[in-house]
Amino acid sequence: MDVAVGAASWLLGKVVTQLSDGMVAAYVSSTELGLNMEQIKTDLAYTQGLLDAAEERDVRNNHGLRVLLEILTKQADEAEDVLDELQYFIIQDQIDGTHEATPMVDDGLRGQVLIHGRHALHHTTGNWLSCFCCSSARDDADDPHDIPKSHSDVPDHVSKLTFNRVDMSNKIKLVIEGIHASCTPVSNLLKIIHPAVGRALPPKRPPTSSTITQDKLYGRENIFNQTLDAMTNFTIHSRTLSVIPIVGPGGIGKTTFAQYLYNDKTIEAHFSIKVWVCVSTHFDVVKLTQEILKCIYHAENEGSRRVDELSNLDQLQITIAQRLKSKRFLLVLDDMWKCGSEAEWGSLLAPFSKGDAKGSMVLVTTRFPSIAQMVKTTKPIELQGLGDSEFFTFFEECIFGHDKPEYYEDNIIDIARKISKKLKGFPLAAKSVGRLLKYRISQERWIEILERNEWQHQTNNDDIMPALQISYDYLPFYLKRCFSYCALYPEDYHFNNIEISHFWEALGIIDSGSHKNRAEDIGLKYLDELEGNGFLVKKVDDRTGRQYYVMHDLLHELAQNISSQECINISSYSFRSDNIPWSIRHVSITLQDNYEDSFEREMENLKRKIDIGNLRTLMLFGEGNASMLILFKDLLKETKRLRVLFMHANSLQSFPHNFSKLIHLRYLKLEIPYDVELSLPNAVSRFYHLKFLDLGYSKCILPKDINHLVNLCLLNARKELCSNIPGIGKMKYLQRLEEYHVKKRDIGFELSELGDLTDLEGELKIFNLEKVATREEANKAKLMSKRNMKKLELAWGMVQRTTRSDVLEGLQPPSNLKALVIKNPGGSIGPSWLCGNICVNYLKSLHIEGVSWGILAPFGQLMQLEELTLNNIPSTRRFEPNFGGVTQQSFSHLKKVEFVDMPELVEWVGGAHCHLFSKITSIRCENCPNLSMLLVPSSRFSVSYAQDINTRWFPNLCSLEIENCPKLSLPPIPHTSMLTCVIVSERKTDLLRLQENKLISHGYRGALVFDNLDKVEDMSIEEMPHVSLTDLQKLSSLTRLAVKGCESMLFSEVEEGVIFPSVQQLEISDCRLTRNSLTKLLNRFPALTEFHLIFSSFEVGEEAVLQLPSSNLLSYVRIWCCKNLVLPVADGGGLHDLSSLQEVEIRGCGKMFDRCSMVEAGARSNKFFPASLRELNISDELSIQSMALLTNLTSLTHLTLINCDNLTVHGFDPLITCSLKELVVYKKADDEIHLYSLADDLFLEVATRMTKVIPAGGSYFQQLEKLEVDSISAVLVSPICSLLAANLRELRFRYDLWMESFTEEQEEALQLLTSLQCLKFRKCLRLQSLPEGLHCLYSLYKLNIAGCPEIMSLPKDGFPVSLERLRIRDCSIDLMLSSTIASSGTFQSSSIIV
Repeated sequence: MDVAVGAASWLLGKVVTQLSDGMVAAYVSSTELGLNMEQIKTDLAYTQGLLDAAEERDVRNNHGLRVLLEILTKQADEAEDVLDELQYFIIQDQIDGTHEATPMVDDGLRGQVLIHGRHALHHTTGNWLSCFCCSSARDDADDPHDIPKSHSDVPDHVSKLTFNRVDMSNKIKLVIEGIHASCTPVSNLLKIIHPAVGRALPPKRPPTSSTITQDKLYGRENIFNQTLDAMTNFTIHSRTLSVIPIVGPGGIGKTTFAQYLYNDKTIEAHFSIKVWVCVSTHFDVVKLTQEILKCIYHAENEGSRRVDELSNLDQLQITIAQRLKSKRFLLVLDDMWKCGSEAEWGSLLAPFSKGDAKGSMVLVTTRFPSIAQMVKTTKPIELQGLGDSEFFTFFEECIFGHDKPEYYEDNIIDIARKISKKLKGFPLAAKSVGRLLKYRISQERWIEILERNEWQHQTNNDDIMPALQISYDYLPFYLKRCFSYCALYPEDYHFNNIEISHFWEALGIIDSGSHKNRAEDIGLKYLDELEGNGFLVKKVDDRTGRQYYVMHDLLHELAQNISSQECINISSYSFRSDNIPWSIRHVSITLQDNYEDSFEREMENLKRKIDIGNLRTLMLFGEGNASMLILFKDLLKETKRLRVLFMHANSLQSFPHNFSKLIHLRYLKLEIPYDVELSLPNAVSRFYHLKFLDLGYSKCILPKDINHLVNLCLLNARKELCSNIPGIGKMKYLQRLEEYHVKKRDIGFELSELGDLTDLEGELKIFNLEKVATREEANKAKLMSKRNMKKLELAWGMVQRTTRSDVLEGLQPPSNLKALVIKNPGGSIGPSWLCGNICVNYLKSLHIEGVSWGILAPFGQLMQLEELTLNNIPSTRRFEPNFGGVTQQSFSHLKKVEFVDMPELVEWVGGAHCHLFSKITSIRCENCPNLSMLLVPSSRFSVSYAQDINTRWFPNLCSLEIENCPKLSLPPIPHTSMLTCVIVSERKTDLLRLQENKLISHGYRGALVFDNLDKVEDMSIEEMPHVSLTDLQKLSSLTRLAVKGCESMLFSEVEEGVIFPSVQQLEISDCRLTRNSLTKLLNRFPALTEFHLIFSSFEVGEEAVLQLPSSNLLSYVRIWCCKNLVLPVADGGGLHDLSSLQEVEIRGCGKMFDRCSMVEAGARSNKFFPASLRELNISDELSIQSMALLTNLTSLTHLTLINCDNLTVHGFDPLITCSLKELVVYKKADDEIHLYSLADDLFLEVATRMTKVIPAGGSYFQQLEKLEVDSISAVLVSPICSLLAANLRELRFRYDLWMESFTEEQEEALQLLTSLQCLKFRKCLRLQSLPEGLHCLYSLYKLNIAGCPEIMSLPKDGFPVSLERLRIRDCSIDLMLSSTIASSGTFQSSSIIV
């Protein structure tokens, strides 16, 4: 009932506002209506006052009042509609210069009314659409985008709506008299019941206690232990008293969590006194203090001592303080709903912070984040829903206890899981729904509960929805409206302030007060209040950094329940229109991928069940198919009074024929495909009430009269679209305009168009200012009046005509501007408001570019300045603070300085004022060829500067970027540990790059302060002979070191104690090594897990043996292109002693296996790799000759042998294939000479061995998932394919120069590969056809064919239905053509690339 009372008061208030508004008031008060409007408005206001008072009374059970309010609400709706329509025609008169809706008054008043009417284009809410007809003449027939008149059903055929004075007057009189008449009985009844009815009581909450009622605390183990540790950990007990809030929505398990903490044995032992008090909705300091004192007496076994008789707060608190003086205590304040102020909270806590003992604790459980933020002394514990697994276990216990029926898992466990997922981890939901399920355990009943969401209709106090609704009942009326309308949005929707604020404003929830208050400011306040009350959660998008709000799914269901008489969100593919009330005024549809066959029929039923012509909201979310969009269009064409419309459009035919009649729209959002260039219907320009038009980033074309939208506040569209609106000055309430281009020859693009746009906010860029000739013309932009503007950019073209300095003088911005950019203004003198008597004192960012001013701005007088950029100012040789007016407060906020394209700049002179720049955190210098010094002190400070560089040279600098400044001399970098980002580059090549924990140096010649690089973990250096290993040893956090060149650093004689205990990865490249130098170097890195040696060579003619120190840590070795390096044969120093080695890559070394001559398999000297090895990759290595080297590698999972031309199968042991998951063996074709395939012999050996020996523990290739070889015939034999069948997912054939076509046996073998998902043929030069049985490979989803010129066609039976991707390249034209034909025919692949 309180909602009904609030709604009636709200609607009545809107009508009263309309009746007091400008020309509407004049028309309604005119003689032709004969109404006593002053008396009527007084009576309406009186009734509204009584309704406001009734909201604070308990009138829930007064049925008569409910009926009267329904009548009053309906009539208020009607009055709002007809007055809204009247105002539409008044605005139309203003735009067209007509007087059709001018009220009939005597001649003396007519002029006053007309003058007043010019100021009457305010935002009002409400509509009616029955008093206009279409004139015969079209108002926009010359629009080039018009549809011919013969297409009368196309919405772009727009006629002006004609005002019918008689009908309008009759309607107004009828609705005003009706609502006036309805107010009388409501007022009379309210006057009777008010004295007799008491004030509405706050929501009643069941009391709680510390006694545990739940057998086990499910799914909270981690957070429970963390909280327990925080409560008993002495590191936080420097405080006498700490307050830990436990916050979360109703039913999430806060009280249960607190009960388990309260009763934990660790807590029992840690706290001398424990007190549990249930606060609930009534926060009374005296009563709570009495309750706490009672509990203290009971805890000390002293009874209550008649505490109730002691009501003096001072005495109560003195007693508590004395009792707890030397005791550590725990106080739990459970279910706390309110606290009037921080002072009131401090008053309650006063006696608890006086004791001598440290570590006392207060736990506060609350569903309100605002309460948690107010009371906390440590980070609140935010309880979320339980995880799926833990929640389902708890859910099952709520249904069955500990005894599940035998048939449960067979019949209904899947239904239980589906229900469980809908409950979103709320323990109370598990309990309440568990009660529903346990009394009738049957498949049919559970399905019914699932489909109907029956838990939404439970009414007991301990059910989930009533528990959540109590929070709703606690809200003020305006927040109830805000929350309930959120039900129209999809679950998990990301609410941003702009969108939801304008949505609320369009529905009249937010009253922006005739444009004086920003809807977004009010909306943000409401969002924060809803968040503070626990209905929304504030989050930040990781990608964009933007703030948004999310509603929990069960709270979304609550919103749907509460608003079910007004709102419906159709989001289920199985939607049913049963029991939809006639009173629905707001409809949203969340599109799904598919729908049941009955969906269209149910939508038709919906149109008959609701008053569709009276809908206020129609919203479409998601992406749907064509039939769904047709359904939506059919629904839309019957609406008349919409305020909010979200729809999809890809052509003019997407709009219904009555689109032009939706004159009450406040908010229109069009989802238009990005690649569609759509001309918006001309009707859009006649939606005079429209306040928010959202076009996203679509490429649409605006109607030529779009500037007729005189009430539009926000146009969300591409900036180039907004900047090309002629006559934009008519849209005087517009709040956002990112860019404006002056086009003097085009009417409607003069600078003066900006003059009336006083509400502009955010950022504005004005281009082509060279077309503005005089200061007078510049003054017409009235930039000073735009107080909401935060950033302004003034840009002239690069090609200058003679430009007078006074143009910029006339572009003075508002004094509260935060950021200013001036580009290429011309003239020799800067504007006085910046370079003289500064009028922009609140500037935080200033960018000056391309100026020729003799004197720059006195930057020292810009006390709030945080960022300064000087770009392309040729006349400036020195940057110094004494440009004027420097004080000790100057530059106190300056954090960022940039010099870009400053050809004459030589130095930044600090003089005696160096210390003023101490707050700077970022410096960027780019293309300053003569810049030699940054912040040069005067001569008398030079000694101090040299001795104390850390404090005088930018002590807070965090980022330094230097690009193309060859003469600049820098001190040793980084001069402090705060400097964590440094980039020094020349000609697009980084000489030095330090970013957080990564350092790259490529020939940087400056000094480095290694003591300040202790956070660097990853370092790559090249050509830095002045750096030593002793320097690098100072990098205590270093875990990866990559060195290119720098032999003098790596191999110089240094102290034996130079060790790098933290380095785990070492990469050496382009170094000339000696026989012993590498071994000595590696001994300095005892913790290595990865070692890379690349493009390094030994002295000419010297064959060096790879000697690696023994290590139990080294797991990865990569050696590429290291000539003259060989593996040892004898024990010690080779790879085989590295017991942790997992992966080895050897490529292109030439002599690596020279000492590994052909030896008998199994010999000790043959084991060149440790048995621990999992991955081995040998490529382009001619020195390896025998597979016997791999005999002991039975744990291999990945083996790659590429272009090992001299490698034979000699000594091969098939046992090494038992664990393989990936095998790659091939040689690249060389002028079609391809005499030998190792793969042939390998697979033949395996097939032969299968007939003789069965390997212990499994078959050969039993785990292989990926195979790539150069012989098709080697693989496609039945014995091999039988081994591969179970797990092979990907099969690649490349460089097979023999295979021409597939035999029947090979076709049959291929069919054995039932797990195959990806098949590829590459460079099989003689292959003439694909396997004909491809269509039977039912798991295949990807097929690639590349470089196979002899294949002319696809298989005649096509491909399996599972195929999703076909890629063909570098093949015959015939094959390309056949694949193209297949793609346009029956082939259903989702991706074909040729």
